[in-house]
Amino acid sequence: MRSAMQRYDMIEEGDRVAVGVSAGKDSLALLAALARMRDFYPKRFEITAITIDMRFGDKDGDFTDIRGLCESLDVEYHVRATNLARLIFDVRKEQNPCALCSNMRRGALNRAAKELGCNKLALGHHLDDVAETFIMNLFNNASLDCFMPVTYLDRSGITVIRPMIFARESDCARVASKLSLPVKKSVCPADGNTEREDTKAFLSSLERKYGNVRGKILLAMQNKEINGY
Repeated sequence: MRSAMQRYDMIEEGDRVAVGVSAGKDSLALLAALARMRDFYPKRFEITAITIDMRFGDKDGDFTDIRGLCESLDVEYHVRATNLARLIFDVRKEQNPCALCSNMRRGALNRAAKELGCNKLALGHHLDDVAETFIMNLFNNASLDCFMPVTYLDRSGITVIRPMIFARESDCARVASKLSLPVKKSVCPADGNTEREDTKAFLSSLERKYGNVRGKILLAMQNKEINGY
């Protein structure tokens, strides 16, 4: 994380960083690592954790364990309740809900970060996400494209950063296990049955033959400076 943060100038002195926190291993690992990084990183910054509650089944989610983790890390914690689950699955009845869900949750995170006085928003995308997104854009859109390590959003004035882009998903799982982070299984109806899961399996099959394919995709993006890499 420190390598990525310094390579792409993700943190500046005095930043107030909102961390988008679901109940998954990736965002919880990011939160724990940033809280530790805060103690010794050469540029001082503050952290606030935000959870966007999708309210599956029209019920408030239980984030008691995450609140306890934030208290132990000395991090502010805020939950924003929404009706996104009902809108996406019941009202719009989306057959492929992930893209819309991601955009709407991101918008809610941006608004919450702005309201809380944050100028940066940290998301838990890792190297596996980088490679998967690149491949999906290549096959679906015939484009060499991926999310950027650092993105400034004009409308909100928020800068999105992704400190874990050099880390593997397995690193996040290892950290979550070692620190006993309060990971919860997703209750989303689309969980485990998405195009991203298919792409993950495809890349894993390639790695059995060609080695570190995900790392090679990142290196190729850096060599060609694709999307700021």
